[in-house]
Formats: sequence, C-alpha cells, structure tokens
Amino acid sequence: MASSIAYTSSLSLLRKNHNDAVSASPLNALFSARNLVRRCSQTRRFAIAGVPRATAKVVDDRIVEKEEHAMKKRRVLKVGLVCGGPSAERGISLNSARSVLDHIQGDDFHVSCYYIDCNFNAYAISPAQVYSNTPADFDFKLESLALGFQSLSEFAEHLAASVDIVFPVIHGRFGEDGGIQELLEEYNIPFVGTGSNECRQAFDKYDASLELSKQGFITVPSFIVQGNERNESELSKWFARNQLDPNSGKVVVKPARAGSSIGVKVAYGVLDSFRKADEIISEGIDDKVLIEIFLEGGSEFTAIVLDVGSGLDCHPVVLLPTEVELQLHGSVHITEKDAIFNYRRKYLPTQQVAYHTPPRFPIDVIETIREGASLLFRRLGLRDFARIDGWFLPNSVHTLSSSKSKYGRTELGNIIFTDINLISGMEQTSFLFQQASKVGFSHSNILRTIIYHACLRFPNLASFSSGSSHVPRSSKSARISEAFSKSTHKIFVIFGGDTSERQVSLMSGTNVWLNLQAFDDLEVTPCLLATTSEYLSSVDSNKNNIDVSSRTVWSLPYSLVLRHTTEEVIAACMEAIEPARAALTSQLRNRVIDDLMEGLTKHSWFPGFDIADEPPRRFSLEQWIKLAKEVQATVFIAVHGGIGEDGTLQSLLAAERVPYTGPGVIPSKTCMDKVATSLALNHLATLGVLTINKDVRRKEDLLSMPILDIWHNLTSKLQCETLCVKPARDGCSTGVARLCCAKDLEVYVKALEDCLLRIPSDSLSKAHGMIEMPNPPPDLLIFEPFIETDEIIVSSKSINENGHHLMWKGHSRWVEVTVGVIGKGGSMHSLSPSITVKETGDILSLEEKFQGGTGINLTPPPLSIISKEALERCKQCIELIANTLQLEGFSRIDAFVNVDSGEVLIIEVNTVPGMTPSTVLIHQALAEQPPVYPHQFFRMLLDLASERSA
Repeated sequence: MASSIAYTSSLSLLRKNHNDAVSASPLNALFSARNLVRRCSQTRRFAIAGVPRATAKVVDDRIVEKEEHAMKKRRVLKVGLVCGGPSAERGISLNSARSVLDHIQGDDFHVSCYYIDCNFNAYAISPAQVYSNTPADFDFKLESLALGFQSLSEFAEHLAASVDIVFPVIHGRFGEDGGIQELLEEYNIPFVGTGSNECRQAFDKYDASLELSKQGFITVPSFIVQGNERNESELSKWFARNQLDPNSGKVVVKPARAGSSIGVKVAYGVLDSFRKADEIISEGIDDKVLIEIFLEGGSEFTAIVLDVGSGLDCHPVVLLPTEVELQLHGSVHITEKDAIFNYRRKYLPTQQVAYHTPPRFPIDVIETIREGASLLFRRLGLRDFARIDGWFLPNSVHTLSSSKSKYGRTELGNIIFTDINLISGMEQTSFLFQQASKVGFSHSNILRTIIYHACLRFPNLASFSSGSSHVPRSSKSARISEAFSKSTHKIFVIFGGDTSERQVSLMSGTNVWLNLQAFDDLEVTPCLLATTSEYLSSVDSNKNNIDVSSRTVWSLPYSLVLRHTTEEVIAACMEAIEPARAALTSQLRNRVIDDLMEGLTKHSWFPGFDIADEPPRRFSLEQWIKLAKEVQATVFIAVHGGIGEDGTLQSLLAAERVPYTGPGVIPSKTCMDKVATSLALNHLATLGVLTINKDVRRKEDLLSMPILDIWHNLTSKLQCETLCVKPARDGCSTGVARLCCAKDLEVYVKALEDCLLRIPSDSLSKAHGMIEMPNPPPDLLIFEPFIETDEIIVSSKSINENGHHLMWKGHSRWVEVTVGVIGKGGSMHSLSPSITVKETGDILSLEEKFQGGTGINLTPPPLSIISKEALERCKQCIELIANTLQLEGFSRIDAFVNVDSGEVLIIEVNTVPGMTPSTVLIHQALAEQPPVYPHQFFRMLLDLASERSA
C-alpha cells in the first residue's frame, strides 16, 4: 500500500474510528523520500507494534512498503510494555518505559505500550505517548490519545489475546508488590520477572527482613509501626536493646512497602521516630513503617542479579556491584548532615553522590557480596533479574549483635542486604545499565537477554528460545584513534563543559549518543568536554589566561558515559586509567563474564557480548578537532552554554572544516547575548514579533551601589513594579529570578557576592523553587520587566466543563511557550509550540525543564487556550525570528504568545537546546504527522549538518 513509513501502535489497531488520512508535515517534507528510505533501511530498530517491519523502495518519488517474506517464516515476539502505577515512583516508571522502548525495538520484537494510572485504570497508549514528560502531562493526554479499558479484567483479557509476554516496568506498589503479577498469573499471561507470592514477601521490607534472618543472613535490627499503633514503651525498650539513647538515638524511618527511596527519613530518639512515621503515613506513602538503626560508618552498595539458568533451573549471577558514595561539598544545610541515598539523590544530578563500579572494597568483600546476593536471589525464589541493595560495615564500625554465625560475616566486616528491588530502575543511566555495560552488555543486549530468559519458563514461547535473529551491535567505543571502517560515517557527540547546565548537557549528549546508535551506518563516539578546573588542575595555570583549544576532551567508553554528573564521569575516567584500579576491574569483570557464560552459552538466543573493555582517551580540544577532521567525523554539539553555544566551538570546528550540528558562528554569538538578540529583532514589531525592554548592569556596580537606589532606578527606567533578572550571556535556566521588591534584589546580589551555587527555595518574597546560579557569577546581568502570564494548572482533581484536567482563567491573554525550529538556513520550520506549565514559582528550574518526572509541557497547545488561527500566526512569527537570526539546523525559541492575536514577545533563543529524553523538542517532533521518533529526529539534525558541509 502507498503511504509514508511511520510507526504504528496497538492503539491504532484497537481504535475503530482511527483516521488514516494524515497529511505529511513540513518537517517530514524537509527530506526526500529517497533519503528517508536510506536512513530507515540502515536502522536496526524499526518496528514498534502493530505490523511487521516493511522493506521500502522508491517508485516515482513515493515510498512503497512491502512486507518481508521472512516475517512469515519467523514469529515475531509481541511484548507488552506496562508502565505507570499508583506509587510516587510513577515518573521514574515512565522514564524506564521510555528507555526500554528505545532499546528493545527490532525486526523480531513488536512492542505494544500500556499504562496504569494512580487509580488502577488501564490504557493502551501509543509509543509516542511514552515520551511524555511527566505523570501530570501524561494523564492530561490520556483522554484524547489513549484507549481505556473498563476494568483490569478487560485489560488482562486484551493482553492475553494481543501479546506473547508482558514486561512490567511499574516501580513500587502494584509493580513490585505482586499486584500486576497476580493479575497476569490469573489470566495465564507470561511475564518478565518474579512471581506474585515471592514479590509480596520481598517487597515488604519487614517481612523480607524476617525471611532473610530465617535464611541465615545478617539483618538490621528493626521496629515496626503499624497504622495508628504507638507503643512508646516498646520502642524505648527497642532503643535500649540496640544501645541507642531513647532521646537522641539515630535511626532510619522508612515505609515498609514502597520503593527503596521514597519517604526515607532520618530521626533522633523515640518521639522523633514516631513523628517521622506519622509523616510517612499521613502523606499516604504507607501505613506500615519500619524503624531501623542508622548504619553509621558503613558503605552502601547495590548489585544487579541476572538469572542465566534454563527454564525453572535458577542460575543467578551477580554483576559488578556499585558502591554509593555520598558527597557533601562545602558548607551544607543542617538537614544534609545525615545524608541518605534518597529519591532525589538517586534520580537527579545533584552532585551529592558518586558511584564506584566495582566498589572500593577489598576483593574478598566484593566476592562475598556477589555470593550473598546470588544466594538471596535463590532463597527468595526471584526470577530473571533484580537489584539488591545493602551495606558493608568494616570491623572498625560497631558490630551488630546478631551477626554471630550469620551469613555476611567476614574477617573484614559485615555485609548486610537491606532492600530488594524486583523491578530495577531502567532509566538510561540506571544501575542495571551501568553494571551490565561493565561486563559487556549494551542496553539492548541486557534487556533482550532478560526477556528471552523469561520466555524459557513458558512452553508456548519455546520457539523464541531456540534462536534470535537479532545481531548484536558492534562496540562503538573510545578506540577512535585506530582505523575506522570506511562503510560508516563517524560521529563525535560532545557534551559537558563549564556552565551550570553541564549536567543537563550530559543527559542530552547521552540521549543523542544512544539514539544514534540505532543506525548501522554510523560510528558514534561519546566525548566529554571537561570543566576548565579539570584542565587547570593538570597545568596549574591561571584561568584568565587559558587557551580554549587546550581544554580537555575525554573520549569515553560505553560504561563511563552512564553517570549522573560530569564530575562523576571525569572521576570515573581517572579511576579507569589508574593501573591498580584498572587491573582490579579487569580481574572482576573476567570473573563475572565467566560466570555468565557458564549459563548463557546454553542459550542459542544469546548473541554474545557487544561492549568492549576499553579505557577512556584524553585529548586537548585542538587534538580532538584535528582527529575529527582526520576521520571525517561530524560533530554533534550538545554542550549547553559557554563555548558550546557562544560560537567558540563552532568557530574552532569551522576553521578545520569539520561539520557540526546547529547554527553557525555568527547566529550562535548573537543568540547567546540576550541584548544582541533583542536588537537583531526589534525591527519586526509590525510583523508580530515584539521584544522586551532591557537594562544591563555590571556585577561590580550591583555590589558597590545602594540596593534601594538600584531598585528605584531600575523600576523607574523599565516602568514596572516587578523585575526579572538573568545573566546576559548564559544558558536559558541559570540565575533567572523574579524580583518583587528591593529585599529580593538584595538577596540576589548577596548570592552573586558569595558565589552561591544556588539560591534555596522560597528565599525571595514570592514562592519559588531552587534557583541554580552561574558559576562563576556573571559579569553582566540583564534586568527586564517581569511579564505576567495567565496561570495554567494541570490537575487530576479539578475538571473543567470540557472534561479536561486543565484550569486557566485567561485574564492577561499571554502564555509562555517554547518552540523548536528545524531546517536549512532561510527556510526554518517551526514545530508545534509547547505551553509551559510551572510546578513551582514563576520561572522554570533546570529540573523542571529537562528532568523527566518534574516539568509539564502541553504539546500541542490545547485549543481551549489558543485558537488554531493564533497558533498558526505564532508559528509564522517563530519562523520569521529563526530566519532573521540566520538560524540553521535546529534551535529552540522561548517566548510569550498572545492567545488571541498570535503575536510573539521574544524571551530568548537557545542554539544548543536541551535534548534529554523528556525535553519538549522530543514532544514537538512526535506531534508532527507522521510522528518523528527520537532516533529519527536526531538523525535529521545530523543529516542537516552533513548537507550544509557538502
């Protein structure tokens, strides 16, 4: 049949009223059918769900699909990916589902996606919707984009008829407590992971602790608080038995039946323990709370366990464990003194935690951890895979009284297993992928291994266990100085840098790198631009005199990319090239691989390991650019702010004729300077493009002049009562604050003077979230009138007359939008704008913009807010802005739009926008018709760079 190549979903097959008549968007029209076929034929991962992969040929510039005959000869495994759930870890579940979807697609897998909301309602969703940013954003779109089931029973019946096996990626309640497993068992639906009874026991931390003790493991002494029960006398006796002061003894208070991070608190004494328990119960996290002694002086670790046995024969192998090191830099708030590995530190780039894989423990301790976790996996009847957390307490630390003759007692100290995670997090940089890559598994390979192993338990899936057509990826690693295959195009993805957005840059670069690996004609190498301080520490030079071309660039092996912060990546690089540490890692890696191969060699579906064990390589920026020129590489720039966005890196690359993504030198310089951007656009007012009045002040003047005088001068000159302050030349998120009075200005200026890394939440007169500050403080700051926009609230509790979970009064008629633009110079195309919904304060934080689970973006804007005509006018204005600024490739434009006229009031232009898995650019590309999926989108950006240099 004649149509454009597009992804289909179970949703499109289920809907009776599905409209097939979809016109191609200008974004898809940017590329010829011939080029699109070339790209799609070179990607390994193509079919998502609904229909087999198709081969395509060009006839009269039309794409004609033809089903492959081979598909008829080989069954395709239909996988049902179920995410969401009622727990507070629902946002992480969406991130996990997104990552799994990215990496298990292929000719031999069809993936159908499903979602369980917080009220246990089940939906069939399109693969595109998995890329929604947050649970709130996700739920808002369910009504119009998803097919709901009347009951969980109907949902299960559908699964039984539509998929071969279910992969649950629901974290916490209903995912790890046996809920979803019991439903699947009732309807005889094969699924990945542990059975319902074993889940129930392992998920409840108190029950699991009792069972571990019974099985001979050392356990942490604990006290249970159930519901409204408050036995102060009994808890006081428990404190005394464990040599804790009833008034000040330090303990951990945590829900018995939640994930390993949610609601975990530190308490002091009996009364504070009950108070913290009441908080957990009142917040609805759990009504069963565990109080445990605080393991002072211990080191936390986590270990992935992979079952490589045959059928019901369990053969668990523990991968290289990871040590979790909490790091508190400089002066910290009193609440941080007793830091624990909580939800924020686990999932956000806080710079407060570092990971060491393998741990910095004696080798005998590491082996005991591996043996113990394997034994625990067997004893508790777990299946396929799990993550097991615990502590190593050296002998110098107080020995637990129960440790005599228990498993985990070693000559060097005690090993205690504390948490069992039955569905480990599967975000791009999760422990599963960190540890798997250390022993040779790519993301795709480890996930497929888990799924194929689960198939072994079900006779009707035996044919899938006899062999896989999936060919493992070749290792595309750090060995970039060697000869490359001439059949591949070399891509260097560079990220990191100096600015406060460097952690977002790491997330962007990692996402781009992983997505571009979908294409067999690309050889993609991840590269980290180190901070200036890392270079200075090696040359002992003056920062003011540093030569940019001498900056350090690390070429990274697969496993070292998978970190939360750039500092951690650099530390891991230094660790990896330290001879003794490298030798230990290699020794342990070989042991794990031998253990794995003992089981995996029996399975014909296992294609082999596909990640090489290689060290990182260190270059100067100048050397790195010359290497890019030598191997004819295209550079994908993902460095936000600083030299990545101000034209410096672009200029260095252009000088060597190395192709790169994004706008050229001049537009990059212009857009980095917010004042220059306004000046370049201020002649477009009659065409619907407006600019905001600005006043630029030097930091020295702000520090030396009376605050009250500055305030009166600014508000008088700008004719406003409320100001917005932002660095003149920095990224889009750092140092931006709303100032309502002179006192707010004083707080902000003091933060500049003290070189604060962040302004704490609610430090200013109007409520706000934490404000990340540029480091070092900027020399120039921009003050402009704060633009009042109409507040938009997305809520699952407040439903307006249209039945949407959306509240908007629309008084000012202005809303904030962010819009991606893509294309060739002079003919830029505007994607569908996203309306920005803030969760805290008036200005989006870094986390709200880029970290999945925290920000809300409505893409496309609801018609109840902005009309179709105004939206089209807005897009025309955005394209005018892009072409006037001579943008090319891709960029992101932030602006206010009048919902009646479509006029645009420009805020700023980002020439290297965020490219994280949850960024609005992804949502906007998916809103095109047909949807443009992430790996297609990034390939488009890459091809635009190559075409420009041709």
